Amino acid sequence: MKFDVIVVGAGAAGMMCAAEAARRGRRVLLIDHVAKIGERIRISGGGRCNFTNRSVGAENFLSQNPHFCRSALARFSARDFIDRVEARGIKYHEREHGQLFCNESALDIITMLKDACAGVGVQWATGCAIASVEHHPGQEAAFVVLTDSGSFRAASLVVASGGLSIPKIGATPFGYRLAEQFGIPVVAPKPALVPLALAPEVFDSLKPLAGSTLDAAPSVPITHGGPDARFRENVLLTHRGLSGPAILQISSYWQMQEYFGKRPPLSIDLMPSLDAAVWLHEHRESRSLLPNLLSEHMPRRFAQEWCTLILGEQVQTRTIAELGRRDLVQLANALNAWQIMPSGTLGYAKAEVTLGGVSTAALSSKTMEATNVKGLYFIGEVVDVTGWLGGYNFQWAWSSGYVAGQYA
Repeated sequence: MKFDVIVVGAGAAGMMCAAEAARRGRRVLLIDHVAKIGERIRISGGGRCNFTNRSVGAENFLSQNPHFCRSALARFSARDFIDRVEARGIKYHEREHGQLFCNESALDIITMLKDACAGVGVQWATGCAIASVEHHPGQEAAFVVLTDSGSFRAASLVVASGGLSIPKIGATPFGYRLAEQFGIPVVAPKPALVPLALAPEVFDSLKPLAGSTLDAAPSVPITHGGPDARFRENVLLTHRGLSGPAILQISSYWQMQEYFGKRPPLSIDLMPSLDAAVWLHEHRESRSLLPNLLSEHMPRRFAQEWCTLILGEQVQTRTIAELGRRDLVQLANALNAWQIMPSGTLGYAKAEVTLGGVSTAALSSKTMEATNVKGLYFIGEVVDVTGWLGGYNFQWAWSSGYVAGQYA
């Protein structure tokens, strides 16, 4: 069967692109190897779908080329997607940091996208496994997609197959392999927005702290230029390592450092609103036990166990006034910059998204088309553009899908 455009991957970016291309009068086929469409959307945001953010800019994304996403985000902005949600009558609400969620269900977004495709005649081939893709330059329908449901031809092929995160709902490396087939470089994929693991020797020392939730600000030095990454949100010490919103955020930056050399330790500020050295000096004559005083700024059990970890058992019976200058300096440094070296991540099964992907150096930021293969496009998570936690990755899906839909 012959089409103008074949879109591989019926997720957020793929459905957006298919609808946009068909709206231009293109005959579009949307292929996915899974039968149940939009699972990533359905499970996101606790089932409410954090579909975008009030404030979206290039600074909210990681990439080997941090400016690549600017064009697409400008041409289809968060406001543009919000307008579509409002026109559909989907009720939504805003949470902290500008995150927007459906009031009722993520299914509202899935249905909106499906209906947009149906309204302009997009054809579907779900539960359709692709065996191979052939390319015949010079022919009108240059791309031949061979599947277990037959072969399909098209002038344009859009790859929206996603990354490797959450494999249980169908993630595959299809997009990366296809890029490599066409000589397009791929930045090595890594789990991102993911909890971090600790080596056994580190974990054993922190085991008494497991179960603690902290208002903290982890950071990691950026070795390839630019400001250090720092996020102030909850940090969870779990029985497997480190988690919580702040850790998920910083994990992407920590992972990215491996592209430029060696991943550094995390630095966790346990008192992000205070200069610990100044605070300790103000309480220098206090007769309070250190853990009791620290419990004003962190959970009491954590304060007790953490003080013992840093200064030893004697700290439980000594007042701040009894601590020596060396102890106070060590304590202040640890409070504002507690150093922990992760051993890795909890992997793609626990990752929200994938860092890395199809190199932006091989794509047009205006059209998302491969610069060396006419008619071949890559959009969404398969591309080396990774957003923060908070609706940014969905906005990249909408923006990149929209842009490719105008040209494919």
